[in-house]
Amino acid sequence: MPDCALAGWDLGGAHLKVARVGPGVQGGARVERVLQVPCALWRGLGELEQALRQADQAIGPVARHAVTMTGELVDLFESRAEGVARLVEVMAARYGAGAVRFYGGAAGFLAPEQAAARPGDVASANWLASAAFTAARLAEGLLLDVGSTTTDLVPFARGAVLAQGMSDDARLRCGELVYRGVTRTPVMAVAEAVSFKGARQPLMAELFATMADVYRLTGALPEDADQHATADGRAKTPAASARRLARMLGLDAAMNDPSERDLAPWRGVAAELARRQRETIEQAAALVLSHGEITAEAPLVGAGVGRFLLPELASALGRPYRDFAELIDGPAEAKEGAARSAPAAAVALLALDSW
Repeated sequence: MPDCALAGWDLGGAHLKVARVGPGVQGGARVERVLQVPCALWRGLGELEQALRQADQAIGPVARHAVTMTGELVDLFESRAEGVARLVEVMAARYGAGAVRFYGGAAGFLAPEQAAARPGDVASANWLASAAFTAARLAEGLLLDVGSTTTDLVPFARGAVLAQGMSDDARLRCGELVYRGVTRTPVMAVAEAVSFKGARQPLMAELFATMADVYRLTGALPEDADQHATADGRAKTPAASARRLARMLGLDAAMNDPSERDLAPWRGVAAELARRQRETIEQAAALVLSHGEITAEAPLVGAGVGRFLLPELASALGRPYRDFAELIDGPAEAKEGAARSAPAAAVALLALDSW
């Protein structure tokens, strides 16, 4: 392994994630730094350029860049193929075609011209990078990456990824991709009604609140996890989240300086919504596990900013829990960052082994 740093990039539609890795002790690899930057790619490639500049300043110069992506899905592009080609073009122009490789799953790491010609291999392959890395380090398990927008569920054993689906549509059908996350998911996607004051209260099909509001009220949301504007563009406080959640019920929380007692009903609503989302992910996990490709003792491996949901889910499924951070060598802050931004760390570490 060359004695120089390498950056792993995950180009998302809402966030840019990067992990800087370098040589560790005894020839191993060490994650040195991880950064997530908000990047509203649907607004234009200028958003990506700005996020890349911020990331470059934070991680410092590196000689090589390994890239995976999901940002090709945003409305900016007419098709996935166009999205892949445009993102490849941006990264190659910025860092040099000879210094950038794109993760293509079984196709390996592709040069820019190869990646643009093989969009089916490159598009939305970030989950596969995380799973391949995990499968190389644990005997078997079910990787769950709970992010801001989606949850990936990927079984692995004997060094191989055992996914039933490879494309987004196939993964949605077989339960390996659940379009639920802990910050950006609209509340209306999680439930149609909740219990409130002795009745089942229907929810409005409007983007009045997101799951960031829910987990802010339950107290589970990491303080720095919600990097985008709220649904109403207002504050990221429990009181403001309660106001937004109340609107989902067709109500006005009517709070100015609410006390803990004032928030109690909304915390109850949030707890139910959190439970409903956890049940959705648990049902998907049960479906994936029902194929019987991993043993009953195989652990759930948790990654993503929403992995705080997973120890309880593992317990409900009768399985041990392992954290993605345990697989990473590096300082504590970098290990935590790698667990939250698993594809960026994974694609960098895989590239060090193969490039």
